[in-house]
Amino acid sequence: MADTTNSHLAHMVYFTLKDASSATQQALIDACHKYLKGHAGEVYFSAGSLVPDLARPVNDRAFHVSLHVVFESRKAQDDYQAHPRHIQFIEENKPNWAQVRVFDSYVR
Repeated sequence: MADTTNSHLAHMVYFTLKDASSATQQALIDACHKYLKGHAGEVYFSAGSLVPDLARPVNDRAFHVSLHVVFESRKAQDDYQAHPRHIQFIEENKPNWAQVRVFDSYVR
């Protein structure tokens, strides 16, 4: 196991949508910015869509929208998970999710 001293926690989420139209992808990206950006302990935030012309054999293309949040600590990420804005984001957007994959890692 890696040394987590002085490490940030990277929370990467990949959404596969039931309705993957450009409009619904943009709506989810907008919702990420509205509800998930600016939480306490956030070091980095971004949300966006799959790059259509990057299709090398190593590219995982099984998603439509990605979310990237780096937190200063595990506690900051835990607080974010329980925050009412995060809960509201899930409640409002979950009906259009076909699959959600979450990758959490300690990073420096």
